[in-house]
Amino acid sequence: MDAIAPGLAGQKGLRGEIILELKKAQPLTAKALAQVFEVSANAVRRHLKELEVEGLVGYGREQRGAGAPAFAYRLTRAGEALFPNIYEEAVTRLIGHVIEAEGREAALGVVEEQFSDLRRRLDSNLETFTPLDRLKTVADVMEEAGFMADSSHVDGEMRLSIHNCVLHAVATCLPEVCDTELQFLEDALGAHVERRSHIMSGCNACEYSIDFGATAPANRTGAAA
Repeated sequence: MDAIAPGLAGQKGLRGEIILELKKAQPLTAKALAQVFEVSANAVRRHLKELEVEGLVGYGREQRGAGAPAFAYRLTRAGEALFPNIYEEAVTRLIGHVIEAEGREAALGVVEEQFSDLRRRLDSNLETFTPLDRLKTVADVMEEAGFMADSSHVDGEMRLSIHNCVLHAVATCLPEVCDTELQFLEDALGAHVERRSHIMSGCNACEYSIDFGATAPANRTGAAA
């Protein structure tokens, strides 16, 4: 069972699950959501209507295949705000001042310290873990920090998915932070990490492919995202 984000505490049962699923895979139709939760489409539509009235979801027509357009739902800005951004307020407040006073490299150092904090939370014996346990441990620490992270191992490929960008506003003005995240993963996992999808490019998640058999490239910090 996925952990419910703190902001969803007031959204009980299926309502909260719908919001969480939209966060991970929007846009989704009522029919698609009904299939995920194995309930009727009408039950889902009732919750979606309530969430729309509250301003948490919106919808638009989307052409899917040769049939008539379907209504597909997304989270609104208010809906997205239900998910934690625990570093966002503090770091964003500093970034503009640091860039102006000391330059971009100094500002990037502020963000790097946040990832250093995550690294300190990891087990000191992490390098002795099996690759799967190492990946799960890193995903769990990031999950606790609000990244909505999960790991998977499908068809021989290990992946890490991050569904909530806790530094989204910072990355808008300082895109180098995305490479800082990538560098953190490579350092923590001791593996080559390749980003397959990117929230900043409009995707629902940052998806990383993890290769424990390859050598991680040289330090990326400061490279363009």
